[in-house]
Formats: sequence, structure tokens, C-alpha cells
Amino acid sequence: MDNKPTHSLDDTLALMRDLRARCEWDAAQTHESLRPYLIEEAHELDDAIRLENDRLVREELGDLLLQVLFHSVIAEERGAFSFADVAEGLITKMKGRHPHLYGDAAKEPWERMKSKQRKSIGDGLPAGLPALHRAHRLQDRAAGVGFDWPDVNGPAEKVEEELSEVREELSRSAPSRHGTTPVMDARHYALEAELGDLLFAVVNLCRKAGVHASIALDKANAKFERRFQEIERLAKERGIDVARAGLAKLDELWDEAKRTEVSSAAPGGT
Repeated sequence: MDNKPTHSLDDTLALMRDLRARCEWDAAQTHESLRPYLIEEAHELDDAIRLENDRLVREELGDLLLQVLFHSVIAEERGAFSFADVAEGLITKMKGRHPHLYGDAAKEPWERMKSKQRKSIGDGLPAGLPALHRAHRLQDRAAGVGFDWPDVNGPAEKVEEELSEVREELSRSAPSRHGTTPVMDARHYALEAELGDLLFAVVNLCRKAGVHASIALDKANAKFERRFQEIERLAKERGIDVARAGLAKLDELWDEAKRTEVSSAAPGGT
């Protein structure tokens, strides 16, 4: 039988109040001073989830909970609101999102319900939201009121259309061999706009396929980094200067890295 002591949410709240009363550092913190920690802890939890490490997930959830408690107790000290108010707001919101479970209303998509409360499609989205995530959320909101493709075929065709427009623009404003246009002229901005449309279309295809673009890109980044590190390892082992090897040799090493890679990627990956 597990004899480990159990602790409740009330215990964590009591600890936070005690720290505010007796620890100089904790007592000195404000909502503003804690902002960087909140962002850092959220990223650390995201990393733990990506690594599928339960021990780390549990630890990082605790660190994130600390931030919730910290802000709640600071607000309580100011007389603004209490942790109980936070809990009440959460319960009210979640029951409101599920009127078919906690009432007698018909089930309705969340985005459709929220659209009745928003002033505009971007209302309430954080200013610092990463671009891929913002694109996904904007498309989610549009879809919530019926502005959406019926299946993945429409978004897939849109990606092809946007890629064709990018190719057309590239033929008119070819980048330099270093990958950037020589000057930021009208052609550059036209190409930038077309590439932006292509990225937005790809995000929409991801969303419609049930994949979050930011997560897909994060995994693709990790895969590329992993494989290129193998290229670097192989090159060092064979006395090859990566910077001078040339594309043909690097492609050869890349193919070898792919063949020998040991990963947990699903079958069919590239």
C-alpha cells in the first residue's frame, strides 16, 4: 500500500501564501516580474510533453501550477480576486462550453458560441501568439461560423494554387544565390505576400487534416536537426569538410543518415 502523504490544492495554496509571507524573493514578486517565468514554464511543459516523459510532465505541471497560485495570491493581496474566484470562473466557463451536459440546451460548436461574443475574428487572441498558431486559430474561428472547406480536398487544391502563384512570382523576382533578394523592392514584397499565402494555405490544410501546423513543424525541425547532426558525425568520421563538401556529397550523406536513423517516427515518414 502506498503510504506517501497526499496533498490537496488547498495545501498548495496555503504554501504559496506562506511563501509570500516569509520568503523575501517570493514576497517581492509582482504580476509583471513573473511574466517571463510563466512563459518559460509553459515552454518547459511543452518540451516535457514532446519528449513523452511522464516524470518531467508531472514536474513541469507543478511549476506551471505554481505560477497560477502565485498570480492568484498576489491578486488576492491586492483585493482584486481570489483563487476561489479563478476556480469559479473556470467552472462557469467550462459548463457554458458544454450546455448539453450541464443544462438543457442543444450541443453547439464552441467557436460558433464564441463568435456571438466577439467583436471581430481576432478579438481576444494574444498579441504574442506565434504566427503559425495564430493562423490556425483564425481559421478555426472562421470555420466555426461556416467559412470552411467541406473536406481536405479544397485546402489541398488551394496549396497547389498558391504554390503555382509563388512559382510565377519567383520567375519574375528570382532571389540571389544567397537566398535573399538584393533589395527590398516591390517584387520582393510581392514574393513575400505570395509565400505568406502559401504558408497560410498549408496551415489550413494541416488544420483540416486534424494536424496542428506548429506541432508538425516542430517535429520536422527536430527530424532535420537530428539527421543533419548525423551528417556532421559521418563527415567528421570520414575527414570530410562539410562546408566544402558540395551539395552532391551532402545529399549522399543525407540519404545515408535517413537509412541508418533510429527514430520513433511513424511508418511512411520521409
